[in-house]
Amino acid sequence: MTVVKFPRRPAPVPQGWQPAELQQVVGACAGAVSDGAASGWEVGTTECGDPQLYLIGPPPAYECILCISRVDRRYVIEDGDGILLFEHDNPMLLAEHAIAALRRRKGAIVARIAVAWCALQEVFEEKTEALTAESTELLTSISPQLAALA
Repeated sequence: MTVVKFPRRPAPVPQGWQPAELQQVVGACAGAVSDGAASGWEVGTTECGDPQLYLIGPPPAYECILCISRVDRRYVIEDGDGILLFEHDNPMLLAEHAIAALRRRKGAIVARIAVAWCALQEVFEEKTEALTAESTELLTSISPQLAALA
C-alpha cells in the first residue's frame, strides 16, 4: 500500500492587522510622517474584509500617498493612484519596499518641480525676448527722427 502525504492546510489568516504587523508597517511609514511628507495614517479594510493601511498626505489635500494591504498571506503596496508597487508574502520586505516607495515619491515631486520651473523660465524668456526685440526695432526706426530734433 502507498501512502500519499497531502500538504497541510495553513492556519487561517487572522482578521485585521496583528499588533506586530501594524507596528512594522507604521514604523516603515513613520519617517514620512516626521518629515512632513505625510500627515498620518488610517486603518481600513477592503471590500472582502482584508486589512489596509492608508498613508495620508499633507494638508490641505490630505490625499492617499500609499496603500498597504494584506490579502490572505500576501502584502500589497500601491501608490496613491492605485498602481501596484510591490506584492510579496514576506513582511520584512514589505517595510523595505514601503520606505523605497516613499523615497521615489519624493524624487517624483522634486522632478515635477524642476520641470515646472524650467517651463516657467522658458515662458518668461519668450515673453521678455519679444518685448526687447520690438523695442530695439522701434528704437532703430525712430532714432533718425530723434537725432534730427536734437
